[in-house]
Amino acid sequence: MSSIRNNWTKEEVAEIYHSPIMELIYRAATVHREYNDASEVQVCTLLSVKTGGCPEDCSYCPQAARYNTDVQVHKLLDTQEVLGRALEAKEAGSTRFCMGAAWRAIRDNRDFDSVLEMVKSVNSIGMEVCCTLGMLTEEQATKLKEAGLYAYNHNLDTSEEHYDTIISTRTYNDRLDTLENVRKADISVCSGGIIGLGEKEEDRISMLLTLVNLPQHPESVPVNALVPVEGTPLEDQPRVSVWEMVRMIATARILMPKSMVRLSAGRVMMDLEEQALCFMAGANSIFAGDKLLTTPNPKVVKDQEMFQVLNLKPRKSFKNEKEPVLES
Repeated sequence: MSSIRNNWTKEEVAEIYHSPIMELIYRAATVHREYNDASEVQVCTLLSVKTGGCPEDCSYCPQAARYNTDVQVHKLLDTQEVLGRALEAKEAGSTRFCMGAAWRAIRDNRDFDSVLEMVKSVNSIGMEVCCTLGMLTEEQATKLKEAGLYAYNHNLDTSEEHYDTIISTRTYNDRLDTLENVRKADISVCSGGIIGLGEKEEDRISMLLTLVNLPQHPESVPVNALVPVEGTPLEDQPRVSVWEMVRMIATARILMPKSMVRLSAGRVMMDLEEQALCFMAGANSIFAGDKLLTTPNPKVVKDQEMFQVLNLKPRKSFKNEKEPVLES
């Protein structure tokens, strides 16, 4: 059985990443089957609970206030509306519900109190609850954990070397500090990145190296392909090819055998055959629903058809955990 390691070298990761694509897929598929049910895919739904107006300058993001995009700014949603959306997602087959807010960092105010209520409400219906709210302190992470948060998403986005060309309003260490605070609170870590930001292949390798050499591998690793949005600095970036996605997914699967490797943003541009290649390479998680925060995503019906064609089944909530006690 493949060993779980946190002491990889850049040369070792590069050797895997650059291996012939058919050999890479075969090796990743083999590792995937050692640790996971290859017919099982986690279905997640992502909802923007507070949209737009973000003070950050992430070059890919249409929610940054400084960019002129079509995103309409919306204040924090009502808890009952969020719960209703979570129930719809559960009915459609999702087992994890992720709530995103366009904040630079969590502030200890009424909005955060409202998010804690959202977490409690969604947790009460038996879904894994995930949030992505920007930077947070250890104390804030503890409050989220106590409210029932299962996972926290905070992507590295790219390599440390390429990072400053994409974002200037927070540092790479800020991101790593947030991941550490999440881990200290015993919350499942969800962290990956985006390809197609103008980075080199060695940047992709470097980002994977950072993730795999964390004290614990992230339980979930989203692999996103940039969806260029008009009005952002990266609006003219070319589409990432399926082979680039497959190479990233397969390498992530080999490096982090137990992690959920999520085929995330960019999936809307893939046909069924291209997505099937990603599942062969070790992807075992997707986002369902018509939107990922503010960018398009395949329709739920299309995903259900894909699952039937590929004989895939949704992964149950809390599969590796004790079932939560649901509030009456």
